Amino acid sequence: MTCKHFGACGSCGLHAYSYEEQLAQKESKVSTLFKPFYKKTIEVFDSPVSHYRARAEFRIWHDGDICSYAMGNSSKDAAINIEECPKVILPIEKRMWRLLEKINVSQEILKKRLFAVEFLATTTDECLITMLYHRKLDDAWHTEAKLLESELQCKVMGRSRKQKMILSDEFVTEKLNIDGKTFVYVQYESGFTQPNPAVNIKMVEWVIRQAKHIKQGDFLEAYCGLGNFTLPLSYYFNKVLATEISKNSIKAALENCTLNGIDNIAFARLSSEEMTQALKGTRAFNRLSHIDLASYDFSTVLVDPPRAGLDEGTIELISNIENIIYISCNPETLARDLERLTKTHIVKKVAMFDQFPYTLHIECGVFLVKK
Repeated sequence: MTCKHFGACGSCGLHAYSYEEQLAQKESKVSTLFKPFYKKTIEVFDSPVSHYRARAEFRIWHDGDICSYAMGNSSKDAAINIEECPKVILPIEKRMWRLLEKINVSQEILKKRLFAVEFLATTTDECLITMLYHRKLDDAWHTEAKLLESELQCKVMGRSRKQKMILSDEFVTEKLNIDGKTFVYVQYESGFTQPNPAVNIKMVEWVIRQAKHIKQGDFLEAYCGLGNFTLPLSYYFNKVLATEISKNSIKAALENCTLNGIDNIAFARLSSEEMTQALKGTRAFNRLSHIDLASYDFSTVLVDPPRAGLDEGTIELISNIENIIYISCNPETLARDLERLTKTHIVKKVAMFDQFPYTLHIECGVFLVKK
């Protein structure tokens, strides 16, 4: 990938290295971190080198009557205007510059106190554009934004403080071919989605390959989000219990179950700490009144925590489950948690997924089996 803003924009910090060099650096870091737990070669899953990111946010810079997209600079102390961004997928790229043209030729209705624009797109060319304002939106804005929907063939939303104006939908519908099956995912504007669809498919398929070695028991998942892993994995277990703290993510996960005709998953709105309390029987939750926890016999657990990693209670809980699949966006906290988990389990597989090319961020997967 090449970009005229390399070196000035702070978004792509590894621009000075070829993509192959970036991958090698990341692989070396992961291998070193996990060497105490895993001596074999890790699996590395690369990314498309451009047009890989399916969601993006750009600030809006006002210079008189002209609006521009802006990103933080490489020094992290200011912003620069940008004229291209080749990391976004094509459904975003083909709309973002036409949107900026429409904003700039409008009167004050679209541009007045507009401070950011967010894009969420799919591989099937759906795109949701959210325009963020420091003012209350009115009927005049609604009328102009509806014209944008038609002209850009996308969905448009407006947000301001304590206001959300939905013109058609607040979601896009992604279709991914995973391990020979097509899965449909409703992705809401405010919910978490994996940013790199191509690498996400590789990541889910890697997890499925581990699950195929198990082929028995029930499946427990913490931090399930909208069901990204949950839906494909449900085919390899008898019953599934998936937990997530976000109401919006649970809403999307339930819709996605229905859309995909899957009926062996129970979703519960619980934090990882609450999941531990519920499964240990130390606390009862009304949110679980429809679920018979005693009926589950978990052979496998998948955790996909935030950057802080797992809490002590969750580590203690999953240490009693035969198979553990740990997906991590922070290899340092994953290595820390492996110090505890390898007291009861052996690391069988390690993988690195390059969700974020041209940055230092690394996504990893580890498969552990009880000793």
